[in-house]
Amino acid sequence: MTATATLNAVEALRRRYGADIAGQQTADGVPTCWCPRARIHEMLAYLKDGIDAPYKMLYDLTAIDERMRLKHGAVQSDFTVVYHLFSFERNAYIRIKTALQADALSVDTITDLWPAANWYEREVWDMFGIRFSGHPHLERILMPRSWVGHPLRKEHPARATEMGPFQLSPQKEEAEQELLRFRPEEWGMQRGSEDTDFIFLNIGPQHPGTHGVLRIVLQLDGEEIVDCVPEIGFHHRGAEKMGERQSWHTYIPYTDRVDYLGGVMNNLAYLTAVEKLAGITVPPRGQVIRVMLSELFRIISHLVWYGTFAQDVGQMSPVFYTFNDRERAFAMIEAICGARMHPNWFRIGGVAADLPRGWDGMFRDFIRYFPPRLAEYDREVLRNRIFQARTKGIGTITKDLAIEWGMTGSGLRACGFEWDFRKKQPYSGYEQFEFDIPTATHGDCYDRAVVRVEEMRQSLRIIEQCVNHMPDGPYKSDHPLATPPVKDRTMHDIETLITHFLSVSWGPVMPAGEALGAIEATKGNNGYYLVSDGSTVSYRTRIRTPSFPHMQMLPLLCRGRMVPDLLAVLGAMDFVLADIDR
Repeated sequence: MTATATLNAVEALRRRYGADIAGQQTADGVPTCWCPRARIHEMLAYLKDGIDAPYKMLYDLTAIDERMRLKHGAVQSDFTVVYHLFSFERNAYIRIKTALQADALSVDTITDLWPAANWYEREVWDMFGIRFSGHPHLERILMPRSWVGHPLRKEHPARATEMGPFQLSPQKEEAEQELLRFRPEEWGMQRGSEDTDFIFLNIGPQHPGTHGVLRIVLQLDGEEIVDCVPEIGFHHRGAEKMGERQSWHTYIPYTDRVDYLGGVMNNLAYLTAVEKLAGITVPPRGQVIRVMLSELFRIISHLVWYGTFAQDVGQMSPVFYTFNDRERAFAMIEAICGARMHPNWFRIGGVAADLPRGWDGMFRDFIRYFPPRLAEYDREVLRNRIFQARTKGIGTITKDLAIEWGMTGSGLRACGFEWDFRKKQPYSGYEQFEFDIPTATHGDCYDRAVVRVEEMRQSLRIIEQCVNHMPDGPYKSDHPLATPPVKDRTMHDIETLITHFLSVSWGPVMPAGEALGAIEATKGNNGYYLVSDGSTVSYRTRIRTPSFPHMQMLPLLCRGRMVPDLLAVLGAMDFVLADIDR
């Protein structure tokens, strides 16, 4: 969609709402409007269903504690609720904000507009203490129910050293255990119907089928799933809070640990936003190196999913083969970056170092080796009749419903929707590469598997183009905010030496502003929304992960199925708990 069409959305809002709309310029160019609290529901409903080429997806919903901000936006507020919407017809985001004062921290819920808003609003309540009037179940979602305070408020401690030592008395332990007791009535569930009593089955948080610390409570009528409640937060580590106390540069390793199977892919999402704030252009060689390693990590992540998904539905052998191939890929990562799962290798403005001698030979060997392995896995897994019986027709969803719930990535493409942000909104030079967007038609567990397997082949195509056409030149920008700064003139004079020392020790000072960096990550769209007030640290770091909205869909995908189908749905989802909880 053209820039004119994006502008028309703002003009349409101003024509409809007049003086109630205040615009704001941002570093990322995303149209940004402020709306009065009393009209936010009406305005979002118009953007979803009333405007031409509507914004059908609630991409993200978060908040900002503005009380310590040195340079505010267009409107003064104590807290700001921020809505990011996405229109596939326009191929554009829009950012809607509403200002709240500390003595009136409430706004209308939008769960009647987007079902995906349920968890996002619970998270904002949990982290900031902002209430959403009309929300069906406004309870904590990441923190324990007994937690005191709201962690993303500025007065909340950011380090354990700012709090007293933790003590677990027998009385406290008993109280915490009681709070974990599942009470169906709190979730609007009945314990029985006219002719049957329902069973409530607890799965997790320690269960191999949940792929991490996830608790799921199933409401069962015999073996049929009537409903289920996913309980998250066991893996919550405060990654967004950490972003407020780490410099723009030293926060990069923390991103590795969000989707811990995605490696440098996490760095790329974060740095895309940072470089928009700073106005940095990465040189071509740096861009291609980033693409090559990101696509290798896409293959690495998908190999973990492939083997464990087959294991979830009863096959024991494939996981050993896929993990062996993953080790081959990790050997290449280690040779270039010096580390494996968490290489922390991308930098503001490029990458940490140039490629070592012999790098291309390793990649060419892998390019020859991997396609026959994928063909073998197709025979062992995708064509296996038991695997097909366990996955075909299970967890089916339509394209429109997937968009309503915020699904992106392979799951959305499995519904027949040819959408990949690498092609639709190219970043890091992806527009230079030839690759296809794999799709399927049924939107079930099997089709999600088919799409991901083909994505590995397309990633290999991209890697081969990187190897064959790696440009010469610098691997990092010479922009003064790039880190570590270029050292060519460090010893030329004392002023340059001091600047270099400060840039390395304190980190760069980013211009005041805000930016969203969103990429096609291994599990869907991963976005970092960063707010700077002109300091060496981020004022607000928001991480929009794909696994968070995907896990919220679990009840929708499981109702009416059998208990074994739950494991197929979870396996096909391809989630990481740290990607959900952050």
